[in-house]
Amino acid sequence: MKRRDEDGNVLIIILVAIMLIGLLTAVIQGSSNNDNANIDKEQLLLNASRVRQYAMELENAVSIIVRNGHSEVDIRFANPDSTIADYGDMSADTEKTRQVFHADGGAAEYRSAPVGIQTSASSWEFYGGTSLPGVGTSAPDLIAVLPNVTLAFCQKVNEMNGYAKGTSPPTDTGSCLNAGAAERFGTGVTFDGTANDATGEATFTVLPAMQGCARCDDATYNFFHVLLKR
Repeated sequence: MKRRDEDGNVLIIILVAIMLIGLLTAVIQGSSNNDNANIDKEQLLLNASRVRQYAMELENAVSIIVRNGHSEVDIRFANPDSTIADYGDMSADTEKTRQVFHADGGAAEYRSAPVGIQTSASSWEFYGGTSLPGVGTSAPDLIAVLPNVTLAFCQKVNEMNGYAKGTSPPTDTGSCLNAGAAERFGTGVTFDGTANDATGEATFTVLPAMQGCARCDDATYNFFHVLLKR
């Protein structure tokens, strides 16, 4: 009888130990999931801050070129890292002082987007066919666009620019602010006489819309920053 009682006690101790191990494992996994979620949020915030800061660096570079006496239509965005020929050839340009990414011009560093914020890898684009709501006159502004960003990134950027947390990005209907290859700002194509994009302004609740993220009709999300208001 004594041995049977001892065996029963040992079995109970083993079962209790298994239960405690299970509870401990669940707690550790829950803590790990929370840590990963916090890391993801922190990384998203960091990436949004990086993109916003870089856009302001580009704006400053454009300002330097204009202050140095160049016309707004002479600004160029050729760079040594991009394969996009529409922005020109920096090495062949005799007027390096008008180049945003040249040391003698705007002296901006060309950088790609942070990893993980785009649904498909896309280079920075530069256009002169969008009149942003509340910015300057009705003339099209010079803007930088980072195409194909994720919805989470889009919402975070807009939150940082004054939109309510988690709200849908403003809808940019009609010709998208990410206007495509034919509208890239460079030789032969600068500012449109009439802005391509002058619709969907009612959804831009934060004005002036100097920076933010919008959803285009093709369901893509695109970060934008005004480099030169007109």
